Amino acid sequence: MSSRAYTTKHIRPQITADDQDAILELLCHLLTPIGTHRSAHLTPSKGRRSKKSRQGGANDGGPPEVPPAPEIMAHIDIGLANISRNLQRQLNTESSQYSVVFVARSSQSSSFHCHFPQMVAVASNSTPSAPATRLVGFSKACEERLSVALGIPRVSSIGLREGAPQAKGLIDYVREHVEPIELAWIEQARAAQYLETKIDAVPTKIGTAKARIGTAKAKAKRSAPSQGELWH
Repeated sequence: MSSRAYTTKHIRPQITADDQDAILELLCHLLTPIGTHRSAHLTPSKGRRSKKSRQGGANDGGPPEVPPAPEIMAHIDIGLANISRNLQRQLNTESSQYSVVFVARSSQSSSFHCHFPQMVAVASNSTPSAPATRLVGFSKACEERLSVALGIPRVSSIGLREGAPQAKGLIDYVREHVEPIELAWIEQARAAQYLETKIDAVPTKIGTAKARIGTAKAKAKRSAPSQGELWH
């Protein structure tokens, strides 16, 4: 088994089926107003002809005023690419941290099992004073319910920001039943300490053989004739 496979296997958050069902119910209850608002007030684009038709009928009173979107909509991000960008931004700025990131593993299995948990852990570690971001992976059967709740065809991932309104019950439940992601290299970096260079001076003795050689050389030098003596 490769080291990468070992790492991803052991950092992936594990939850029971009962906890997954409970979290899904709480999340769908929180997101349903968004889907209701979309289905009631936002219609899919039908191209240029539809646009011209609406412009032609603008004199008939115009379209009805659309009420503001549910407040929770400003506190969630949808899509793996969008959430990944925000996690990266969180490392460089004091942007709002995610309380929980939900991932539908059926559509993004490779990302969920490889880089995504590490991204969440590193971004969460950048703000150690805040509670750790939790990562919840839903099974394939949950994706359809999330799509209906949001009123969109497909959902890969959902990021729930810290301080989201009416989300306290969901966040508290997730933090109680889902462990934070732990990466060994992050824990080692936290525990690392700077060690100063320490050099110990060890006294040594010159051996007797070296001492005798040094004495013999000194005597030979003293007894050798100078250049002046050689010319006389």
